[in-house]
Amino acid sequence: MSHYVIGDVQGCYDELEKLCNKIKFNPNKDQLIFAGDLVNRGAKSLDVMKFCLRNKNSIRAVLGNHDFYLMYLIEHNERNTSLNKILDSKHVKDINNWIKSLPLLLKVYIKESNETFWIAHAGIPFIWSFETAKTLSDEIQKVLKKDSYSLLKNMWGDEPKRWNTKLEGSKRYRTIINYFTRMRYLDKKGSLMLDKKDLKSQKNYIPWFKQTIDNLDDNEYIIFGHWAALNGKTKLNNIIGLDTGCVWGKKLTAIRLEDKKIISVKYESI
Repeated sequence: MSHYVIGDVQGCYDELEKLCNKIKFNPNKDQLIFAGDLVNRGAKSLDVMKFCLRNKNSIRAVLGNHDFYLMYLIEHNERNTSLNKILDSKHVKDINNWIKSLPLLLKVYIKESNETFWIAHAGIPFIWSFETAKTLSDEIQKVLKKDSYSLLKNMWGDEPKRWNTKLEGSKRYRTIINYFTRMRYLDKKGSLMLDKKDLKSQKNYIPWFKQTIDNLDDNEYIIFGHWAALNGKTKLNNIIGLDTGCVWGKKLTAIRLEDKKIISVKYESI
């Protein structure tokens, strides 16, 4: 049995199929774990979702910002050109139910190597312990199950910029989701800068992983997607980026957790 974590698919089903063939994915014994943003922008988001439903017993995933957007469109009866095939599909209810069951954070332990892998779409801020991050992920899962309509309606926005345990209601949920799905840069107090995507230096703000690395033991790893501009490069052994810009014409990338081998396939233009 092998565990493969795959970066942002964003509707690039042809590349996903090619990558699964390259790693010789066997749904009867292997496990795929998606690092969020399964849908949007690419042309075949519905095919990606149908693949996940077909193989759901051997697939796990964390929620990305585009996955939240799909849930919002479904539950609020709105439209988006790249996602309309899902919205019009007879499978839309099953798709929504499956996505709503997903967490913001996954912990995967590989017994053979005694290594722990934490997987979140945008990453984990240094201001949270792993225990805290898991608790907050569980909190959002419970709210999605209880009242997804209201959560999805009120999750938009860049404020508050910094986590505070005293936050309540929609402000609290929005902040948790923003850290897990939209984070790139943080200041020394953990405040988010959400409008910056490039790699140019910015006074008082640095990439989140340069601070979070201090929270990791030697046998602990964080795997994330979301930040295509990095092309997967963090220059850190224990924090691994998997968004290599497939939907932008680059590559779709996976990592096999058992030996940390990186496997990629190139984008295929139509």
